[in-house]
Amino acid sequence: MSDKQNIKIGIVIGEHSGDILGSKIIKSLSAQYNINLIGVGGPLTEKFRLKSIFNFRDLNVMGIVEPILNLRKLLNHRKKLINLFKTEKIDIFIGVDSPDFNIPIHKALKKEGSIKTIQLVSPSVWGWRQSRIKSIKKYIDLTLCLFKFEHDFYLKHGAGTFLVGHPLSYLNLPNKDDILHKYSLDKNKEYISILPGSRDSEISNMMPLYLEVINKFKDTNPDFHFLIPAADELLYKKISSYFLNEEIDITIAEGSARDFLAISNYSIVTSGTATLEAAILRSAPVICYKTSSFNYFVISKMLKTKLIGIPNLLLSRMAFPELIQSECSPQNVLDSLNALIASEDINNDLDEIKQHLEGQGFEAAAQAICELK
Repeated sequence: MSDKQNIKIGIVIGEHSGDILGSKIIKSLSAQYNINLIGVGGPLTEKFRLKSIFNFRDLNVMGIVEPILNLRKLLNHRKKLINLFKTEKIDIFIGVDSPDFNIPIHKALKKEGSIKTIQLVSPSVWGWRQSRIKSIKKYIDLTLCLFKFEHDFYLKHGAGTFLVGHPLSYLNLPNKDDILHKYSLDKNKEYISILPGSRDSEISNMMPLYLEVINKFKDTNPDFHFLIPAADELLYKKISSYFLNEEIDITIAEGSARDFLAISNYSIVTSGTATLEAAILRSAPVICYKTSSFNYFVISKMLKTKLIGIPNLLLSRMAFPELIQSECSPQNVLDSLNALIASEDINNDLDEIKQHLEGQGFEAAAQAICELK
């Protein structure tokens, strides 16, 4: 019979990358507690007997306009979660990423007095909307930071912080021959991965651009083959639909991002965590970002940093091209890709990334949560 303490944890996860991270902290906490997990998560977190009260994809919205269009549903979901967590008298709340959705939950639960509030993945408070640090400091007991520069920002402002580090720091390069065999790919070809994003809106924004890039690049570079991973079955179908009337030899596969990046020396990546994954797997990324004109107008007024790509933020320099909004044209993507292919310094930049990802790990983070008063 287990002598571990029983605890009830509320969790909110809104996207695939958050599901990976959330499952890691729950696994580490499970080593110390008998956990009853409630809330909403993805397939990895649901393996810990979580029965999500709605589909986590409902929270997967971004920018300014998309959340407004889905505001009623988001507010209803949040109200339902807050009521659930209060009724079930949870001991710990863990919000994973999705800060605009999760911070009000932290605030509501903190007023209950006894609930420990944890945020896994820091909001980009160091880069924009820095005033949020006041709410974070007041309502969140501990933020588990993936990067040291985030951790240092929290320490500077006296907010509760723990440097968990990024799990990609432990990622080993897979065997390229095995991957080529798995997807029936030609070992004599060179490969470029395109990662259009893990949100439906990102696919809609970016795939027309990437389709034009593929067509133009293949005209003059027949020895290259493009690979496009899809985060799930729905996104696989959406991405594939762009090629129904195209005579282009490409490979699209579900859940294959790391495999594809590992055999691609170069990649074209929609800004986000995938840019870091590309760099760790030694696939030099062209970092692209495009949103609605209104979204960009609002976001650009709040930005406090000139860099948006995580690899560049870690290196504190523009090591990898960033093409934002109007600069993100097919020709500019092509020019940036060709510049990376011609670069003699890119391997040194890729070598440097991994040392910026280290932290104390998820087991130590679980212990820090246990020790919160």
